[in-house]
Amino acid sequence: MCGISGFCNFHQDFIRQSQKYTDILTRMHQIQAHRGPDDNGIYLTEHAGLSHARLSVIDPAGGHQPMLCRKGNYTFAIVYNGELYNTKELRGELTALGNTFDTTSDTEVILASYLEYGPDFVSRLNGIFAFAIWDPARERLLLYRDRSGIKPLFYCHQDDTLVFASEIKGILACPGIEARIDRQGLNEIFGIGPARTNGCGVFYGINEILPGSFAVLDRDGLKQHCYWKLKSHPHEDSYETTVEKTTALVLDSIRRQMVSDVPICTFLSGGIDSSLVSAVCAASLREKGERLCTFSFDFAGNRENFKANAFQPSQDRPYVDQMVAFLDSDHKYLECTTLNQADFLKQSVDAHDLPAMADVDSSLLYFCSQVRQSHKVALTGECADEIFGGYPWFHKEECFRADTFPWTMDLKARQFLLNDDFLEYLGMEEYVARRYRESVDETPRLPEDTPQEKRRREISWLNQQWFMQTLLNRMDRTSMFSGLEARVPFADHRILEYVWNVPWDMKAKNGVAKALLRECGRNYLPNEIRHRRKSPYPKTYDTGYEALLARRLRHEILEDSSAPVLQFLDKARMESFLTSPSDYGKPWYGQLMAGPQMMAYIWQINYWMKKYQIQVI
Repeated sequence: MCGISGFCNFHQDFIRQSQKYTDILTRMHQIQAHRGPDDNGIYLTEHAGLSHARLSVIDPAGGHQPMLCRKGNYTFAIVYNGELYNTKELRGELTALGNTFDTTSDTEVILASYLEYGPDFVSRLNGIFAFAIWDPARERLLLYRDRSGIKPLFYCHQDDTLVFASEIKGILACPGIEARIDRQGLNEIFGIGPARTNGCGVFYGINEILPGSFAVLDRDGLKQHCYWKLKSHPHEDSYETTVEKTTALVLDSIRRQMVSDVPICTFLSGGIDSSLVSAVCAASLREKGERLCTFSFDFAGNRENFKANAFQPSQDRPYVDQMVAFLDSDHKYLECTTLNQADFLKQSVDAHDLPAMADVDSSLLYFCSQVRQSHKVALTGECADEIFGGYPWFHKEECFRADTFPWTMDLKARQFLLNDDFLEYLGMEEYVARRYRESVDETPRLPEDTPQEKRRREISWLNQQWFMQTLLNRMDRTSMFSGLEARVPFADHRILEYVWNVPWDMKAKNGVAKALLRECGRNYLPNEIRHRRKSPYPKTYDTGYEALLARRLRHEILEDSSAPVLQFLDKARMESFLTSPSDYGKPWYGQLMAGPQMMAYIWQINYWMKKYQIQVI
């Protein structure tokens, strides 16, 4: 994985002031160096500049970027962030057509594919990626993003110059681009957050290439093209065939994503998702005489403080122990302290350039920093719940009746802390309702769907377009902040396409959540693991964490008249909130973000506004 950035302007000759623009390109990759600490490079031409920070996973010696290719009288260039899982097949096809290669890197294969097939070549790729290609022959810059939006790619179009980067901080490193936010951005933070509308960068004037899309900038302007989206069609396979095909797709995706020139590891929670990924990896490595390294995460004191609830019915540790014994993996148990997760709230904002999932994010950021001490590549079980229907809101009747996002059905917890004038200005309920309705209306439908199956599709669509995006953002930023490449085998587009059309009575056969995936793991996992009830990413139940946050909010916000978030808050309500015991079983977002996470989120907003000196416009 890497950090990419650059700019393009057809009305300007950057070579005339090469030192100035070389310095800007250098600053852009330096500020994203955490994404690629192994190497860096820049390329400057008359109308475009490209910058790259590299994490070397495939072909460490030969994969330097920007990568250039001379063809005729022109020099084509690419900067790339990601990993291809069908490089071997693509290279074989291109070789048969007369192409030759100087490296074993997937970067060279991508550039050669563009030159051979044209802009639509991206449909041939299986992987996670965001990349930019400079085409001097046609005078155009092309920006690509993978189908599920696993890798980020932001851009800003200002004064005829298009600036792009893997992270928002790369764009803000350019002179003249200011950190500003308007009413839409404030609604994204307070009404939608920590989710984010697809394509919205929250900062005024900053957007993101949509998942499954690419953009072309030429002298006629910027145009975005959709090259992939889910399509609905009747599912004609029997249950037995469905299990067989789904299993084959899952196994193939996991095995493909083990490709690496450096050792891999897996995250292991003891749930079916991460356990199945780990089991397949362990078996593949065992065939080569190698042993899989696994990592599990928990919080200090949780054995004593844990309280089961509807969202989190059990602790992970007993199931992790069972899987470690079953896999015979080289396992490391990682723990995060109360102070770790509170202190890493700051670094969480630094990683995202936005407020994030509070301690759900800061703790994963801490854990990834520990994993990175021994590994560069990790496989995870992320995205299985969104694809196979694992979340409670797939099953609850109230989610079918609710005409809003099922993971945030009540906005009152968000509105309680805000002052009345700001609430009136925001129009939060109208904004959230509009975003919800826009998304639901885009759901790929089938005329023959029953009303219940239609609603299942809508909830699945919302999950993949919103909730999954939030978790993919979290996984990318928390891992890449330490230069760790976290892969997500379940988000393979072939799995998405097939399982999307599997009817609910197969996905949740006999009313069992994720029954289809559980059946796929029959020959790979112990029954206790296959039948374990879903329990999400762990969080702390230490009341000392909540007390620590309350002290910090009082000192850094309520007692500081210059605190930027104070302009939005009702101080009396805030004080009441800090002195009231939190209900850990009623999240205001997802399954984990309850009272303490609301405190942490407010703290993150304040730090974010101070760090970037954000102007409200």
